[in-house]
Amino acid sequence: MSSSPVQPIRPAATVIIARDADSSAGGIEIFMLRRTSQAAFAGGMYVFPGGKVESDDHLHVLDPWRRGPTEQQQRQVAALGNEWRGYWIASIRETFEEAGLLLAYTEDGQMLDWRDRATEARFRAYRDALNRGELDLLDLCREEGLRLACDHVHFFNRWVTPLGRPRRFDTRFFIAEAPRGQKGVHDTTETVHSTWVSPKKALAEHAAGAFGLMGVTQRQLASLEGFRSVTELHQWALAQERFPTFRPVLPKEG
Repeated sequence: MSSSPVQPIRPAATVIIARDADSSAGGIEIFMLRRTSQAAFAGGMYVFPGGKVESDDHLHVLDPWRRGPTEQQQRQVAALGNEWRGYWIASIRETFEEAGLLLAYTEDGQMLDWRDRATEARFRAYRDALNRGELDLLDLCREEGLRLACDHVHFFNRWVTPLGRPRRFDTRFFIAEAPRGQKGVHDTTETVHSTWVSPKKALAEHAAGAFGLMGVTQRQLASLEGFRSVTELHQWALAQERFPTFRPVLPKEG
């Protein structure tokens, strides 16, 4: 009697990018991307930017080109374990590749923003080159004198895709404030739409059948509903002492 092969589990990093909502009601908005319906994983679903941790993400050669993690983030480092570097770097790289949002400091110590159309166009070209494999993150940091903003990105929790799914990921979720002046946009290849949306609205539209969400995404959004500002979210993330691991199980058939 033969048994089904066990799917390999791939390490991944995902970032929940938040900004203050532009309304009198307050609250936060989250940047979300709709994956193409042809995607092998989460086809047609709205997701946070993220993806696989690559071998280059672990390289110490990137150490001079990052800021953080800080002393305040040492609990996050401990929770991530020996491979903390790779997850942090992957979270920043994937956010730029998938969402066009680059969490980095310029040479003057300010968070990178698109101060003019020329700057925005230059970094759009960097993003395209990165996605084509013609450039890597180290090249970009050297060219622009950037420091990757690990101190701006906070480990949140960990989810392992259930056995039985066609693709499985061991994903570390991070939280970060959106860089001011950067709008974010889908890549038109793996993702076909992007939007800023409040957790409450995303969940309501999902319940109405108009906003596809995976179970893990629903859980993450539900945990963020109560935050009134990005400052409050940031303070909570820094104070967090527990970083839970979730290992959901698919219901048995029959």
